[in-house]
Amino acid sequence: GSEAASEHGQEEEEAEDRLKEHMDTLLDKSAKARQAALQGLRLALSSRTLSEFLLERRLTLSDSLEKCLKKGKGEEQALAGTVLTLLCLQMGSGPEGEEVFRSLKPLLISVLTDSTASPSARQSCATALGMCCYIAAADLE
Repeated sequence: GSEAASEHGQEEEEAEDRLKEHMDTLLDKSAKARQAALQGLRLALSSRTLSEFLLERRLTLSDSLEKCLKKGKGEEQALAGTVLTLLCLQMGSGPEGEEVFRSLKPLLISVLTDSTASPSARQSCATALGMCCYIAAADLE
């Protein structure tokens, strides 16, 4: 029993280390590196519950996602929208999820209404806006 628990704890730690690396890589100058990090985050956030880990890192992650949405193009923006949706799902309907949504909502609307943005980026931002609004918006409007 304790050996299995110790192994599980080590796996959790390794997964968290990988997540930290992905979050650090979101600030990389290389768009390819940022896209790879976003894909890693998407996979991690969609395969396990990480709300405890994300709780203290949500602002850092949302700032990085904001940069990806602002400065990125096409695929990077689309991935950032998807990761944002998953972050909102992980944070839930409490004040933390609402805070993440409220901070990125104007940017999501901006990408969504930008006719020069790629269709995949606009679609991803529309999905993020709808899902995050459904999950985390306190204001019914």
